[in-house]
Amino acid sequence: MTSSDLENSRPSGRARMTGAGSAISPGGAADREGALDAVVYPDAPPVTRRTVTLGVTLLLTAALAAVALVLPAPYAVRAPGPTENTLGEQDETPLIEVDGARTYESTGELRLTTVSVSGGPGYPVTAGQVVQAWLDPTRSVVPVEAIFPEETTAEEQQEVSQAEMVSSQESATAAALTELGEAVPATLEVTGAEPGTGADGVVAEGDVIVSFQGAPVATYAQLIDRLAETEPGADVVLGVRRDGETRDLTITTGGVEGSDRAVMGVYIDPQYDFPIDVSIQIEDIGGPSAGMMFALGIIDKLTAEDEANGEVIAGTGTMSPEGVVGAIGGIEQKLYGARRDGATWFLAPAGNCAEVVGNVPDGLRVVRVETLGDAREAMEAIGAGEGESLAPCSAAS
Repeated sequence: MTSSDLENSRPSGRARMTGAGSAISPGGAADREGALDAVVYPDAPPVTRRTVTLGVTLLLTAALAAVALVLPAPYAVRAPGPTENTLGEQDETPLIEVDGARTYESTGELRLTTVSVSGGPGYPVTAGQVVQAWLDPTRSVVPVEAIFPEETTAEEQQEVSQAEMVSSQESATAAALTELGEAVPATLEVTGAEPGTGADGVVAEGDVIVSFQGAPVATYAQLIDRLAETEPGADVVLGVRRDGETRDLTITTGGVEGSDRAVMGVYIDPQYDFPIDVSIQIEDIGGPSAGMMFALGIIDKLTAEDEANGEVIAGTGTMSPEGVVGAIGGIEQKLYGARRDGATWFLAPAGNCAEVVGNVPDGLRVVRVETLGDAREAMEAIGAGEGESLAPCSAAS
């Protein structure tokens, strides 16, 4: 029997021993030089109750693990979403169109950034997807309630997101035109008051603000500028039109932690009368976080200077009508999405800087901004090749 014969032979019962000179196979193989003295087939381990239990346990554990990986998990997964150039087009339609004023071309890009979220109402993620996201540095996993309010349907969430997008576009337009020195008349309608503030129980829903400290108020910016001159804790007189009559309401202002700015605690829904028609067309993107980049896009289009000047600048941040840049969610994913799409600069809200530090992709420089004025100056400096002088995000920002 050859070695291959030995390898292919099957044991029968217990190990079979052959002594020297014994017949190993027909043909006198035992007389060959180097003939094997013994062929040993080891016994299989005895099957015990413990062995059976262990095997069944391992099989059940594997089965349960496999099932767990496809079960819905109470988490949401955030990943880098698409970016859009606010100076460019989407589906051959300009994102920003202006009617009633001259516009100018730009050689650069101003990219708004987005986050793709899985795990919202009606679209749960599996435990397997959660594990995969944990292992991916470009993604993050958060409890689903941290992003979506409880008992919210997918349809309701979509409506809220679209409403926030429309509001952000109006605020961005107002802030951009104000930054350019344009007056933006507005009807300042009160929608309510912050509980516990001086305005609580004083103003009423539907009031229209017409004056502040006896001086007429025609724009939202005027109201904010005059309130900025007030010390927190001081009483102010707010003139409103209610039921066809003008009334003077006395409100004790409050303060904001970490700021010397006075606040009244009045919720206002400005109805703008823009001096020019600005139209922003964008599909499949919701929420308020593109406000700053919309405002920068409007400024770039309405000014003769080529501010971006060939640079690819991305960014994010909400935009208030008075030009304050607000913090947003998913900054880490937006950084990765921006770099993926060619950006070398990123404008980040000051309120997000702590999350930015340690999460910046190679090749991307992040600049800290607090206001639209900051963002505009940064855009101009980057376009002029002076971006190195700009303040970066830091953990202490």
